[in-house]
Amino acid sequence: MLGVSTHQRTIRMTQTVLILGASGRFGHNASLAFKQAGWQVRHFDRQKDTLREAVHGVQVIVNAWNPPYPDWAKQVPRLHAQVIEAARTVDATVIIPGNVYVYGPDNEAVWHSSTPHLARNPLGRIRIDLEAAYRDSNVRTIILRAGDFLDTRESGNWFDMILAKPLPKGVFRYPGRTDIPHAWAYLPDLTRAAVLLAEQRDKLNRFEDIPFPGYTLSGQQMRDALSEIAGRDLRLKQVNWLPFRIMSPFWKLAACLLEMRYLWNTPHELGSERFDDLLPEFEVTPVHTALRRAISWQDQKPSSVPVSTSTQTSR
Repeated sequence: MLGVSTHQRTIRMTQTVLILGASGRFGHNASLAFKQAGWQVRHFDRQKDTLREAVHGVQVIVNAWNPPYPDWAKQVPRLHAQVIEAARTVDATVIIPGNVYVYGPDNEAVWHSSTPHLARNPLGRIRIDLEAAYRDSNVRTIILRAGDFLDTRESGNWFDMILAKPLPKGVFRYPGRTDIPHAWAYLPDLTRAAVLLAEQRDKLNRFEDIPFPGYTLSGQQMRDALSEIAGRDLRLKQVNWLPFRIMSPFWKLAACLLEMRYLWNTPHELGSERFDDLLPEFEVTPVHTALRRAISWQDQKPSSVPVSTSTQTSR
């Protein structure tokens, strides 16, 4: 670690983080990021561990538990109440991957730490109540808020399941308006930021709401970037939402996806003021690099999109 003293490395090595949901998208990347930064990393095993025992000797808890949408109402309040109780016993800092669901469609297009939480739909209200529970608990909490994820592996997110899946056929599929800004976050960047915030946790407010600016891209801009990476002009095709509407009475997940559809038709980006104040030297991965890595899993398939070696980047 260039520029870090032996004493600083020793202090860092004594820090321990507990990852809840280490097999999920955020948890997996957080585990890698904390390990790379020299932390002792523990993974919580629900079959073997109790949360109250697992937090002993832990300074930071990454709460990446994320039940399926249809289970949120039943599971989210209970799971987070358990985390709050456990964190309080050891005065640990809890880091939560926040999302943009709390804002609703009636805010200005740039969403900041101070933007009011105006969501009225069920999933948005669950997230509002979740964050309020941490704020009211006085447990040390960092909400690291981001838009949709770009991962380095096929992990079942919107990008690889919907947008990028038809790329081998020369098609980029988009679920909403293609002319408006939409917030994205590259998970290795987001979790690297989580580590840096964890390392200055004692200087933070007990409750921090920190939007991660990441990338702001319209559907057309993402299509153009992927076309450059693929070396061919990708055809932009709209998602057909009719099957979701037909199946929603019988398929609970479809109803939830329809509930959140408004985000694909609502212009939004995340303001960077608080993030820049805390991590002024943070550099995001160039968007072309992130997108290239986000489709790299397709290289393992016979019909994969050809990936160029272009070094062109944009923010």
